[in-house]
Amino acid sequence: MARPAQSQSPFYEISETDSGEIVIRIEGRLDAETSAPILKKLHSEIKSRKPSLLTLDLDKVTYLDDFGALIFHEIKQEVISQKGTFNLVRAKNNTKKILSLVNFDAQADGPLPHRKKSPNFVVRFGDATIQHAYNIRFLISFLGSVILSFIHIIRHPKSLRVNDTILLMEKTGVDALPIVGLISFLLGLVMAFTSSMQLQQFGANIYVASLVAISMVSELGPIMTAIIVAGRSGSAFAAEIGTMKISEEIDALFAMGFQPTLFLAVPRIIASIIVVPILTFFSDIFAILGGLVVGILMLDLTPQSYIAQTIETLTLFEVMWGLMKSVVFAILIALIGCLRGFEARGGASAVGNAATSAVVSSIFLIILFDSIFAVIRSCW
Repeated sequence: MARPAQSQSPFYEISETDSGEIVIRIEGRLDAETSAPILKKLHSEIKSRKPSLLTLDLDKVTYLDDFGALIFHEIKQEVISQKGTFNLVRAKNNTKKILSLVNFDAQADGPLPHRKKSPNFVVRFGDATIQHAYNIRFLISFLGSVILSFIHIIRHPKSLRVNDTILLMEKTGVDALPIVGLISFLLGLVMAFTSSMQLQQFGANIYVASLVAISMVSELGPIMTAIIVAGRSGSAFAAEIGTMKISEEIDALFAMGFQPTLFLAVPRIIASIIVVPILTFFSDIFAILGGLVVGILMLDLTPQSYIAQTIETLTLFEVMWGLMKSVVFAILIALIGCLRGFEARGGASAVGNAATSAVVSSIFLIILFDSIFAVIRSCW
């Protein structure tokens, strides 16, 4: 290649020894502006000659940046892909410094790795089966540990961390009350408004109170409260325990003689069992208040008639049925949240995965068990 007029512009010379070695002498600047053209030409030369041994002489290189180092890397990979040998000689100190910064010498001396082929269906199915079997085994072990921990607390009540349980009750219940109340109020308002559009046609405005009360107390109140708690507290349980698991704090507790399930899971389960039914009760009240607002402002009902119709519709069985379901939902939320936390493996991303999995699994189980309760009640 002829020398250009500007001495700083790069050019190269190619020679071949008697032994078949190809020597490329590069001179000038190799930077972001000048690297692309010379790389294209060198690619063509190497493809046409297919050298078994190629040597780059860098004695005349006046300037090199990371773009210039990319030229050497591309040439090296091209030669190696043709099963040739690559050498780099007479590099000056500045050039060596740039090559060390891009870790040129540590790069693989083989062709670029091919994309790993995805395993076939049999391998994926077997891997999924083994993973699910491990998860079931861990679940059984965790449930057994929780049951034994509760038995231990019954026998030794002082072993329960009362202060931590009260603090968890505050985080799970008191802190969640504003959002539960707001959502329940708006839900009761929407239900009352929607039902009133149909009941007004028959002059049955008063039965809006009955519809809101029955639907919220027996069904929507427990479900909505449980979903909110799962999103707030279930994910927090998984994230807190998952962080402790990854940072090996749980292993340290076990090494010091503490039972991690008794120390971490049981207070969260007890706190959830206590506060979720209370939250559900408040949810029912706020939803009825939302219906009351619609009844007074849009249906020309008096507060006394609306409240009287609500009390007449509700029975103790309806209230206790909703609270009983909320207790079951609380157990599911706390168990799943703690379980996902103890299952966390890996780095920081595992904490996020545990929290996400806890919320999704909790909501699925809440809906599933609510469906089971509906079937049980219909057959009652």
